Order: sequence, then structure tokens, then C-alpha cells
Amino acid sequence: MTINSDWYLALAAVLFSIGAFGVLVRRNVLVMFMCIELMLNAANLTFVTFARMLHDIGGQVLVFFVLVVAAAEVVVGLGIVVAIFRRRANATADDLHLMKG
Repeated sequence: MTINSDWYLALAAVLFSIGAFGVLVRRNVLVMFMCIELMLNAANLTFVTFARMLHDIGGQVLVFFVLVVAAAEVVVGLGIVVAIFRRRANATADDLHLMKG
């Protein structure tokens, strides 16, 4: 029993939709970062699915680069969140104006 590629693409669409909804609705910065990571993983699943369908390794190479960019995004983003948490007890997306010198 093999799973059709359409199921992987449907799962990626659902994951991306949940991540986009979370970014648009939630104001907590940490939750927003988790939702962005969910969206990136949905895109990675799509790339791997198409690479498998087309018998091409290019999609898997692209996933590697997306993971590298996601790791860099987490490092920079968490640095900003830690800087905000040092000034206030909680951090929301509206608190980014606190980063002005």
C-alpha cells in the first residue's frame, strides 16, 4: 500500500494554512515564530513531494537551503525576542518599537 502524492500535497496545504492563520491571528512573538516554522516545513514537504514525483534531486537540495535559512531566521528572531523579554515581562508583535535606541 503506497500513499499517493496528492495526500502529501494536501497535508502540506493544511499545515501551511494553519501556520498562516497562526501568524495572522496570534500576537505572541514565540507563537508567530512557531507558525512561520510550520509554514516553512509545509513548503519543504511540497518540495520533497515534487522531487519524488519528478524523480529529481533538485527539490531535496532546495529543502536543505530552506532549512539553513530557517535556522538563521530562528537565531536572529530569538535574539530579538530575548532583547524584548529583558525589557518587559511579555513580548507581543506590537512591542518591536522598543528596539529603538
